[in-house]
Amino acid sequence: MRWSPTAQAIPEVKRSYTTYQPSDLEPRKLHGCLLGGIAPRPIAFVSTVNGKGEVNLAPFSYFNVFSAQPPLVIFSPARRGRDGTTKHTWDNVQEVPEVVVNMVDHQMVQACSLASTDYGTGVNEFVKAGLTPVDSEAVQPPRVAESPVQLECKVVKVESLGDHGGAGQLVFAEIVRMHFRDDVLSDAGVPDATKLDLVGRCGGDHYVRASGDALFAVPKPLATIGMGVDALPEDIRTSRWLTGNHLAMLGGCESMPDETDVNEHKLLELAEVFMEHESDGRTLEEVLHRMASELLDRGMVDEAWKTLLCFNAG
Repeated sequence: MRWSPTAQAIPEVKRSYTTYQPSDLEPRKLHGCLLGGIAPRPIAFVSTVNGKGEVNLAPFSYFNVFSAQPPLVIFSPARRGRDGTTKHTWDNVQEVPEVVVNMVDHQMVQACSLASTDYGTGVNEFVKAGLTPVDSEAVQPPRVAESPVQLECKVVKVESLGDHGGAGQLVFAEIVRMHFRDDVLSDAGVPDATKLDLVGRCGGDHYVRASGDALFAVPKPLATIGMGVDALPEDIRTSRWLTGNHLAMLGGCESMPDETDVNEHKLLELAEVFMEHESDGRTLEEVLHRMASELLDRGMVDEAWKTLLCFNAG
């Protein structure tokens, strides 16, 4: 076989930083820095009702799951930046401490954005956004029929972080019912990221879509204890052809391939490469590292290890 390397050397990057002290920034810029820099964020599309039974629906990206036992989510309908007034969602949970957190997929992201309009008290965003309310089983607020994941919750605690514009107003909500659309579940009955097509919030007008090529897998280092980047041979650790991600993939292995496997790989897979560059060790090392770089990009860690170790193999 004849292999033609295409990987490029990793350029040396001189990093510079702009540093801010939050207290020195005017509120709009601070808000932009936080929401632009901490991204993407999942979206809690929250339905509530007030004491009169009037329904409200609004999205919040100050949101995540924080506990499995008990199953708890927290979101923050922060005070309005312009005048420090509270959102309808916050007002409603003071009167009826129940919410439904609906997850947002790509098919409903425009409706979700429309529902974020600051409509007046008593306006039903389900109607304004063209979404379908569905009765919940354990709480009063309705679910969003179009949402692939709907979490019925009881509010267990609220916490205000201040009365000024932009101050967080934390809602701690315990999940009492979970509804998952059947077509987004795996065979094991749990949500499948490749089927959900969820969106996340970034800074400004930007969102991110978690589907297709945007999804990638990184195996969790649970079954084995990786050797770590510090344990890599120096010529590999300092390679100009391998990125930090590449080194971490190699360091995630518990051990290096043994000498027998490396020599077999050299004879069966790399014989032509060694014959072509046998008189030029520097070029040979570069070619092997570039090959390993491409193998790592394809997730072929064991093959990359053997390719790298071939350079010093007997």
